[in-house]
Amino acid sequence: MERVTVLYSGRVQGIGFRATVRYLACGYDVIGTVRNLPDGRVELIAEGARAELKAFLDGIAASELSGFIGKQHETWSFAQGNLRGFVIGHG
Repeated sequence: MERVTVLYSGRVQGIGFRATVRYLACGYDVIGTVRNLPDGRVELIAEGARAELKAFLDGIAASELSGFIGKQHETWSFAQGNLRGFVIGHG
């Protein structure tokens, strides 16, 4: 199991980004959270098998959200096992 933290920038707040990511997560074997950051970015933290996480991120990139994403920065690490389900966090 691995963890990926993705910081999305661009026009990613106020457009349903978090709700769409949560909806897309239902199609993958991943757990995590997605939340707005005060600086206008969105933070996604997800855990699962690396191939499943990559497919999930590809699904986000191929969705209607792609036109709003300016940049994304991924950080990969070992899973911490402290996530349950897939939730929208508050930020």
